[in-house]
Amino acid sequence: MSDEPTIHDLFVIGGGINGCGIARDAAGRGLSVALAEMNDLASATSSASTKLFHGGLRYLEFFEVRLVREALIERETLLRAMPHISWPLRFVLPYHRDMRFESSTPTSRILNTLAPWSRGRRPAWLIRLGLFLYDNLGGRRILPGTSTLDLRTAPEGAPLVDEFETAYEYSDCWVEDARLVVLNARDAEMRGARIMARTKVLGARRAGDLWEIEVEERDSGARRSERARMLVNAGGPWVGDIIHDRVQVDSREGVRLVRGSHIVTRRLFEHDKCYFFQGTDGRIMFAIPYETDFTLIGTTDAEHTDPSVRPVCTPEEQRYMIDFVNRYLKAPISEDDIVWTYSGVRPLHDDGANSATAATRDYTLKVDDTGGAPILNVFGGKITTYRRLAESALARLAPYVPQASGAWTAGVALPGGDFEVEEVEALIARLQERYGFLDARWARRLVRAYGTEADEVLGDAATAADLGRDFGATLTEREVRWLMDREYARTAEDVVWRRSKLGLRLDPPQIAALDGWMETARAHAAAAE
Repeated sequence: MSDEPTIHDLFVIGGGINGCGIARDAAGRGLSVALAEMNDLASATSSASTKLFHGGLRYLEFFEVRLVREALIERETLLRAMPHISWPLRFVLPYHRDMRFESSTPTSRILNTLAPWSRGRRPAWLIRLGLFLYDNLGGRRILPGTSTLDLRTAPEGAPLVDEFETAYEYSDCWVEDARLVVLNARDAEMRGARIMARTKVLGARRAGDLWEIEVEERDSGARRSERARMLVNAGGPWVGDIIHDRVQVDSREGVRLVRGSHIVTRRLFEHDKCYFFQGTDGRIMFAIPYETDFTLIGTTDAEHTDPSVRPVCTPEEQRYMIDFVNRYLKAPISEDDIVWTYSGVRPLHDDGANSATAATRDYTLKVDDTGGAPILNVFGGKITTYRRLAESALARLAPYVPQASGAWTAGVALPGGDFEVEEVEALIARLQERYGFLDARWARRLVRAYGTEADEVLGDAATAADLGRDFGATLTEREVRWLMDREYARTAEDVVWRRSKLGLRLDPPQIAALDGWMETARAHAAAAE
């Protein structure tokens, strides 16, 4: 019997949204796929986003019409495929005719040239034009269009200072970003892919028409070799390091690391809409209803030079965001209102822009086959266009895998997402009816996490006690076992900050107890093998 490793058609480095999206697409086309992620899935950029499927209204100021159009079209495609972890969200953009901005976008520079009286402003006609394009570029069918609010009488005006009398309201979408990654990985695995979390790629070299890849399992330290006909570098912030240090190929493309930080505060308003605030520096800030009892505020744009340095939300960034939203809020907030912060590094394609804010959010795909076996390097991208990026990646690799079938992912449901957008409330009600011990909040959390698979998570439980140990905040042993068996979770951090956001509701001793229980469960499982 041969000890030679299997030859995969495709080996993907990186378990973020782009890597898992590409693995899923490729596996569904009949290709043999393996994916290696050095940490937990979605442990970097893909769990630290602003958690929006959005077209990027402000990108119109930089004339990125193609990117905005693609993202707008994708919103509804993705809504249909994952109605449990993504849902429509209305955005309120307050407008004040005397607000001035010191913006340096291409649009503002043109306006300053054509109309000096408008220097530094986004005039109302420009906002209306942008929203008109936003409503019509993407062939909108599910999401309602733009409307105008009178903030003097509308409930959305109550939390705002009195100067704001008018607002424009438009549509975008929310997404549970880390769950999106895990569900893509699960779907890829169900279609035949090997998903190897906590497996670091130490190096890769070309051996004729194959790649030989050396990997190391993080938990055991065991090393082994893998072989593949093609390599995909979806390393996110580490894409440049992988190119130069791990696979040692030449590339003229560069990555620009931009840190985006967020703060989570107590709930600042009672309605379920998001605010889109404009700053005096031309930047924008979102204030989003979050996890029922909180408000998510973000984001910043700061240069980040080293991907090995863990990004953190600095005190200066916290102060910036607080000052930003306090220009709008009738009841100002302070550092005492912050309950959590997080920060991620966006690996943007380096297009030479003069600021982090102006750097493109579009993606660039580059294939290098000059030394033999091809490698595809992925630069940039945004979560809304991950599926289109994956399709584009497979199109670029098509000449090397003529046996692959065609594009297939548009509208195909992710695990648990096989129901209609309009059916979510009925799904919650049915779950609560079947499991009478669930209250409405618990049932909603489960459906929003697992969709139609919530029944499988709960199984044959007739009482809450049947779900095993209660770790707090409705997290039970049976759900944790599901996350370990089906969703690659290994530690409490995986569970409470990526598979869920229950870390906002659990205290440190509870999280430590969960971690200890999971460690014991892993040891028992290993002994039984």
